[in-house]
Amino acid sequence: MVTMRTIFSSLLLFSALGSCAQKETRSTPPSTNTNQNSMNTDTITLGTGCFWCTEAVFQELEGVESATSGYSGGHVANPTYEEVCAKTTGHAEVIQVVFDPKKISVDELLEVFWQTHDPTTLNRQGNDVGPQYRSVVFYHNEEQRAKAEEYKAKLDKSGAWEKPIVTAVEPYKNFYKAEDYHQNYYKNNGSAPYCYFVIRPKVEKFEKVFKSKLKH
Repeated sequence: MVTMRTIFSSLLLFSALGSCAQKETRSTPPSTNTNQNSMNTDTITLGTGCFWCTEAVFQELEGVESATSGYSGGHVANPTYEEVCAKTTGHAEVIQVVFDPKKISVDELLEVFWQTHDPTTLNRQGNDVGPQYRSVVFYHNEEQRAKAEEYKAKLDKSGAWEKPIVTAVEPYKNFYKAEDYHQNYYKNNGSAPYCYFVIRPKVEKFEKVFKSKLKH
């Protein structure tokens, strides 16, 4: 069962942070991830707005084997970043998290998910506006669906926010890996202005809240 221990104060740390509105654009075709994992891993697909920020957070967690930026939930096959930004593909910017359930649980991943973005803004995170920035859990199995729905209901009932939670909980149906320059963006571009002034503060706050869950 996911605890509510620090969620109220922690959520406020992340909700006021900036956006990924000034992304560069390149035309590198994305590839499709077929979700072929080993028997010792599981997968969940999460959208919290800009995938640069989401990736930078989740790839630091102990038990997360990979956090891949991509597009999910839409009707266009093999979309490019430009197509997703046009808001006509139905896709959200997401990360696909492959994790070891013996080291990190679905509950813990969902706790990080809820605490590192604002789930009350429809199709928006900060200055990023559009359906591609929606808050969403794409569940891969019944356990993930049940836990996400339970956590969402408890948060709404708790009154953690004045506005209702608009996070969508939807069955996973597709995932297309984003262009190469989007992968490991913060690690590869840490000195860039956006990374330094927007992603870095968010990661630092995350590291303080989840210190015990980070990779050593």
